Amino acid sequence: MKFDAILECIGSFGTYQKRILFSVCLVWLHCSFHQFGQVFLAANVDFWCTTSEFEELECPASWNLTENRCSDAKYSFLAPSDDEGCSKFTNVTVDTFLSGGEPTDGWPVGSCHEWVYDTQQYKSTIIQEWNLVCDDKTKPAIAQSIFFLGVLVGSFFIGAMADRLGRKPMFFASLATQCIFGFATSFSTSYAMFTCLRFVVGVANIGVFMNAYILCTEWVGPSYRKYVIVYSSTLWAVGQMVLAFLAFLIPRWRILQLVISLWGVVFLALIPFTPESARWLIMEGRLKEAKAAIDKAAKTNCIKMTQNIFEDDADESNEDQKPKGNNAIVGLFKTPNMRRKTLSLMFVWFVASFVYYGLSLSTSGLGVNDYLAFFIGGAVIIPGRILLVFALDIIGRRHSLFWSMLIGGIGCILTLWTPIGTWTITTAMIGKFCLSFAFSALYVFSAELFPTPVRSTGLGLSSTSARVGGVIAPLILELQRVWSPLPYLLFGCLSIAGGFLTLTLPETNGMQLPETLKEGEDFKLSNSRSNRIV
Repeated sequence: MKFDAILECIGSFGTYQKRILFSVCLVWLHCSFHQFGQVFLAANVDFWCTTSEFEELECPASWNLTENRCSDAKYSFLAPSDDEGCSKFTNVTVDTFLSGGEPTDGWPVGSCHEWVYDTQQYKSTIIQEWNLVCDDKTKPAIAQSIFFLGVLVGSFFIGAMADRLGRKPMFFASLATQCIFGFATSFSTSYAMFTCLRFVVGVANIGVFMNAYILCTEWVGPSYRKYVIVYSSTLWAVGQMVLAFLAFLIPRWRILQLVISLWGVVFLALIPFTPESARWLIMEGRLKEAKAAIDKAAKTNCIKMTQNIFEDDADESNEDQKPKGNNAIVGLFKTPNMRRKTLSLMFVWFVASFVYYGLSLSTSGLGVNDYLAFFIGGAVIIPGRILLVFALDIIGRRHSLFWSMLIGGIGCILTLWTPIGTWTITTAMIGKFCLSFAFSALYVFSAELFPTPVRSTGLGLSSTSARVGGVIAPLILELQRVWSPLPYLLFGCLSIAGGFLTLTLPETNGMQLPETLKEGEDFKLSNSRSNRIV
């Protein structure tokens, strides 16, 4: 008996599955903290060039200046008026300042090596602590890209280990690693140490994220899996909102990092109560353990088993059931239609991730309060997840993707003509709402487009393209230093291009899904209507 048929017997979405979903997928909230934590750990703050003598200097009482006005006077005297805080006049002295001297264009200018930072909003960040400004201004973006590189590595390494060792052990191993290295990150003594530890957190974060999702979906019947996506991704959005609140309460990066890391320790208490995936146990031939897990699920769901669930195909776990990686990859690119669909999906996944993370990480460039912008950015995702349930069935997968990416792209481009502030955050959040919607729709659409023998490999390859988009997004945001709207222009153009590309793919809503590579090759836009289930 196939496992989906077993689920029909014991309950596709009973009390047992709801308990797993509620407890295990709740960890997505915690994963969101680490995924976006650097928005606040490395928040942009104003800074000025200074020297130790001027920093301790007080303005004469006769000048009648407040403390802030005195600081402005000192910083203006030290650096050229058109400078961004990276250079200073080399011949200034305290005596010259106190005597009321005025700098002139002829004064020699040199590099600045000491800075003072605005601490009104953020008491400490990695930028302030390690002076990641001027010549080192790209280092925070590089650190974020290295974190996403860890996510990319984890997608390969932990995914393969989970197929070999099981979902549950890799879920909790990843969670423990995430907690330990996240905790260690808060004690980093240098930028290099911070970046290396964040790389490991990225590897572990995708391991927690991915195995929680797989564990839940493998226990739920096919018709209920879209609710797993909606629930888990809603928690992801709530995590962003909670992170904004925590960052507001904790304006010091080390304490904030410590808090978001220790949060995960709570979930380690779930080890005795979390079952292994029975579907994976069957695939591995561990039928006795699988039967025990299924019997427990049936009992919890108040279902009495009346037949031997393995009586029809007890050898279901043979080696022919297991995917063969090299052959699967060849199958994706061997024939022209499969190759075109695979490359198209890889591009759309790349764009969705690139734009989504680009918008999520650009909070401080939107001209409004960082905490509010980030909170709104999480809040706008939730209605999109609810809308997803209806849109996928009403207008179909293809048009859901097309319209979400088109409108999202237009929203990004509109930021070029909107004034900094409320209107900028509004148009940017329209873009984020649509791209988060598209991201979730892609999971469903891609799984239905790839034929059964290469479905897992196809999804893995698409997910890899998405991780590449995440690696590049922080670096593209650095183009704001060249022309502030440039990243949003790139986000918008690529999103629109990805949207139109989806129109070249066949609709899968209500279609008979391809079960073989030949059916996958024959499943084209021109004949997709013939596959519709009546």
